[in-house]
Amino acid sequence: MVPVSVVIITKNEAEMISRSIFMLKQITDDIIIVDNDSTDQTLNISIENGCRVYQKNWDGYGANKNKGIELARYNWILSIDADEIPDTALLTSITELEFDDNNTVYDIPFKAYYGDKPINFGNWGRDHHIRLFNRTCVKWSEPPVHEILILPQNVRVKKLNGHLHHYSVKNAQEHEAKIIHYAQLSALKYLQSGKKAGFVKLYIAPVFHFVKTYVFLLGFLDGKEGWNIAKMALKNTWLKYYYLSKAQHASNQKSYSKEVPAMAYKLKADAQTE
Repeated sequence: MVPVSVVIITKNEAEMISRSIFMLKQITDDIIIVDNDSTDQTLNISIENGCRVYQKNWDGYGANKNKGIELARYNWILSIDADEIPDTALLTSITELEFDDNNTVYDIPFKAYYGDKPINFGNWGRDHHIRLFNRTCVKWSEPPVHEILILPQNVRVKKLNGHLHHYSVKNAQEHEAKIIHYAQLSALKYLQSGKKAGFVKLYIAPVFHFVKTYVFLLGFLDGKEGWNIAKMALKNTWLKYYYLSKAQHASNQKSYSKEVPAMAYKLKADAQTE
């Protein structure tokens, strides 16, 4: 065992969570589940496998991850999502660490899947994220979506061997539903930060993201899944600025006080169903 606590936020993840827990128990005796009102067997599976389970109000992805970090026994945190499974090579590389430098963070390669098919190209094929860090120096930001780690200025980033295998979506229908959900949350994030939705963002940026993903990053080599990923990249980019433009239009029509808070309330409600 290593002095690392694992933090996972969940919402109806019974299908995947047991596979992840099985692997993680090989390196740690402290797995924290921060659950958002699961109605399937997520909680039972987690408890039966020795995890510490907490049900917390949903305040956003970063906020709930930070809640789990605060509950951890150890200062070193491995933060993963419930649809991510570490492989043996990654677990081995973690057990070989000294954990003697709190300002060092560890970058982990990802292997993404569309259904059961591994994705080797496009944005998904080169994914990697910092997920192992010391909580005395690092925490998550807390926007509505796309949280990032707040790192110290003198941070040292080291890469780990192995992968987190990310089973992102089962099929095209689930993919589209996620795209719409995240686009709504991104629009809220942009609205709160004062970002604008102009012509370039609405009509040029979506096409650019499609061409970049499908052509420049060779997404076409992933077959129909590569096409779907590129198409959804276009749709997500357009939707988030479309939702933002609607909110801005409401503001310009002096109905901001009614429509934008209503939009924010809807997005928060949607997040709680994720």
